Amino acid sequence: MPDVEDVLKEVDRNMPTTIEKLLDLISIPSISSDPIGKPGIEQAARWLQDELSAIGFEARIVTTPGHPLILAHAGGTTMADTAGLLFYGHYDVQPVGVAEDWTHDPFGPQILEEDGRHRFYGRGASDSKSQLWTFIEGLRAWKAVHGGFPARIIVLLEGEEESGSQNLPAFIEACREELACDIAFICDSDMWLPHQPALTIQLKGLVHEKLTVFASNGDLHSGAFGAVAANPIRILSGILAAIHDEDGRIAIEGFYDGVDPIPSHAREQWAALSRQADPLEKIDLRGGVIEAGHSPLEAIWGRPTVDMNGITSGNQGPGERSVIPGYATARLSFRLVEGQDPEKIRECFRRFVRSRLPEGCSAEFEGANGSSAVTMPRDNPFVKAAARGLEKEWGVPTVLKGSGGSIPLAQQLKDTVGLDCIAIGFILPDDAIHGPDERYDTERLHKGIRSWVRILDEVQHMKR
Repeated sequence: MPDVEDVLKEVDRNMPTTIEKLLDLISIPSISSDPIGKPGIEQAARWLQDELSAIGFEARIVTTPGHPLILAHAGGTTMADTAGLLFYGHYDVQPVGVAEDWTHDPFGPQILEEDGRHRFYGRGASDSKSQLWTFIEGLRAWKAVHGGFPARIIVLLEGEEESGSQNLPAFIEACREELACDIAFICDSDMWLPHQPALTIQLKGLVHEKLTVFASNGDLHSGAFGAVAANPIRILSGILAAIHDEDGRIAIEGFYDGVDPIPSHAREQWAALSRQADPLEKIDLRGGVIEAGHSPLEAIWGRPTVDMNGITSGNQGPGERSVIPGYATARLSFRLVEGQDPEKIRECFRRFVRSRLPEGCSAEFEGANGSSAVTMPRDNPFVKAAARGLEKEWGVPTVLKGSGGSIPLAQQLKDTVGLDCIAIGFILPDDAIHGPDERYDTERLHKGIRSWVRILDEVQHMKR
């Protein structure tokens, strides 16, 4: 009988074809947030459907009011006692941005040898076409050697992740029975170090809010009415400045309701990780707001935060315009931890704003939905199996870490399907995600595929 080493040899043997096909996928301009990308989205969906069908999946394109998803199923070799695994990835990409900022063709990838690495550049090279390609190729190699899969497999590939995933919740609700399985692997995450893998088992929740403060007047001449008339920029700035107190805590009443302290064991582990390698060492943190009594890593992973993402009002033109504007607008994001409800946080913020409005001024708010924080228990058997598989491939312990980011899909699968999620991936900070010259390298692609093979092997040997 073949074993895992035979599958790994198949991965190694097929790497030239694996790379060739991935570069073909990256060359498809599947931009989801711009109408110009619609043909590329449709082309990429068909391409991926064909690839999944070719390795034995029942794969179909699911239409939505926006961009399509690909949903594929394959049974395990022994259906009665095998696990059910869902693999998620997204095939849509960000817009190119300013074309002149790229030194490589964003949709013309090729292998280049640089600094001892074989790199390729392109929009989606790291986020997230290489990511989804690692598990597809891992599944292909397993099927080629064994003639089947070690578990019941579901593959879900989305075409709207980079534009907000507007249609994903309705799809999950409609297909909840079809998505039922034991665990979901969200392949859109990062490594701890260039040669040390990680599992992200703690994700923050997310609330977006747009706030506009209005004066009772429209625009006014600042010479005639300066200081005596309400200025929405001043009022809005005061409200935003009051969100944090002098200790870096969030001063919104009710914001910390239900929030527990970070467990001592987590703080100890995170401190040890920071001593090993500080992921923030290249970022100048001076001027930031870090809650007193907490390290930067604890603030990012384990404490709720508020950030101002944009502010606009009044004169934005190249010339002078002496005006007291009639309104001012800010956009904020709230990153939540366990115990916080997105809608309660939204209401707490709105009460905070209204209580600080001068007489005669008003506020309008835009924002809906949001996602809760998601935490995966460290002793979950699939977490342990995935950690063992990664460690066998990379030769170092797997880091179990948190994230300051949010993946709303994790909460949707948890709430709708009852499905726990593990975020796993092989992205590095210098991959220029969303920026010019986005890139990846063939070594991580290769070891990423081998990592999935080892994880599949660990899963098939789990006690059911």
